[in-house]
Amino acid sequence: SQAAMDPNPNTFPILSYVMSKLPSIGPRRAPAADFDVEQPQPAPAPEFPEPRFELSERMPRLDDPGVAAAMRAAVADVAQTRSVLQTLGERPDHEAVDAARAKVAEIEASLSKRLEEIVLSPRPAEVDRAEWRAGLAEKGEESRAAAERERQAYKAVISLDEMHEAYEKLLKDAEERLERIYQSAVEGGDYAAAAARGSEEGIGEEVNEEVVGILQDVGKGVERIDLSCRQLRVLPEAFGRIRSLVVLNLASNQLEAIPDSVAGLENLEELNLSSNLLTSLPDSIGMLCSLKILNVSSNKLASLPDSICRCRSLIELDASFNNLSYLPTNLGYELVNLRKLLVQLNKIRSLPTSIGEMSSLRILDVHFNELRGLPLTIGRLANLEILNLSSNFSDLTELPDTIGDLTSLKELDLSNNQIHALPDTFGRLDNLTKLNLEENPIVIPPKEVVNEGVEAVKYYMSKRWLDILVEEEQKSMLEVKEQTETGWLTRSTSWLNNMVSGVSGSLSGYLGAREKSNLDPYLNQQL
Repeated sequence: SQAAMDPNPNTFPILSYVMSKLPSIGPRRAPAADFDVEQPQPAPAPEFPEPRFELSERMPRLDDPGVAAAMRAAVADVAQTRSVLQTLGERPDHEAVDAARAKVAEIEASLSKRLEEIVLSPRPAEVDRAEWRAGLAEKGEESRAAAERERQAYKAVISLDEMHEAYEKLLKDAEERLERIYQSAVEGGDYAAAAARGSEEGIGEEVNEEVVGILQDVGKGVERIDLSCRQLRVLPEAFGRIRSLVVLNLASNQLEAIPDSVAGLENLEELNLSSNLLTSLPDSIGMLCSLKILNVSSNKLASLPDSICRCRSLIELDASFNNLSYLPTNLGYELVNLRKLLVQLNKIRSLPTSIGEMSSLRILDVHFNELRGLPLTIGRLANLEILNLSSNFSDLTELPDTIGDLTSLKELDLSNNQIHALPDTFGRLDNLTKLNLEENPIVIPPKEVVNEGVEAVKYYMSKRWLDILVEEEQKSMLEVKEQTETGWLTRSTSWLNNMVSGVSGSLSGYLGAREKSNLDPYLNQQL
């Protein structure tokens, strides 16, 4: 109802009083047949008791024309939002919102599965590779479009709930602005300036002048703005008009939200929002097609918007030290240019399957989360050089065999987990030079080998892998011993010779480096 949109006079007394004086909101009158525009009828009793008379007696400056005008200007955003919400409807109940969120999650999970099926579908021999890839891309776009159509109704419910929640915060901020204006009027100060400070997010007067000055230079081709450590509480919508902006630093403030108008920063390449109070990012952030570096670390983000996947120019994404429990499903399918992904110090339980599509990724830091494992697709990160999986504690107990496909990997941190054995393919990590296995109940390789260092670990795992291959080959030979055909045996023997030759090559470097020194007695015994 309309009354439900009005600020509660007991919670927001000044705001309630000021808004009751606005022509578009004031006391509601019942229509009368003999209504005369020049002689309006007396207003009926309000639908709820408003302490207007008592408040105006306690705060006599409320009736001052200048103060009243400043206050009306300060609550313009509240009145506008109230009008929008009146059109959209009342806030949906909690169960309806939860059901909508669950449905959206179900649709996204279904889409992820469908996209994975498309990506993994085999190419028919008679189909040209380029034509096949184009077909896959078309199927993927069709699936995304269908999912988006299905999501729209549920996302509308969620968005309406979020708008009402934001409106409640808006009421609180408005009441604080009005208190500052009135206090300034009582003290004989410039209450008009106090109103400006209120509309410019309640920052200090000196900082306010800086912000206002920046906004006045909108048409002067400003490319870099540094407003870090300014105690900003809200970013003005007008910032979205600075289309020339390339670098924007808003780190170490008190921002709780970023306006949708940020979508207007079409040339923005670097955005630093670290160390604020953000609980969410606007969907419009996906419109920043030129964005290369995004830092949202040290906030209160519970999730990243799906739209962030449309920032396809991203090279670095730092979302560390937040409350993330998952990453967008399609993150890997879309952010194929990403080189650095930092999501440490969150509550992430699993990485999306799509992460394997990040062909440009060099650095992946997921330490101090709640990872329960890695997707098999992790092995597709052919250019990954640094991987930090440390401090996932009791949640991380094993690694997939595909970890051995990370042939470019140079540094791997597995400390503070519950890993008992490295995968048999571990010896294939030829470029690995740093390995941390501290604080793990490691059995394979034995502690003695681990203490010898990364080269000893790779050598041990390579030898172990070779032994497994030989054992499997011997079992296969026994199973076909009674067969009369020898062709298959010949091929198997050739395959074994190739495998032995390959593994021997990876071992030769280690043996060559150690042949003039005494090998660890334990290794001599084992090998």
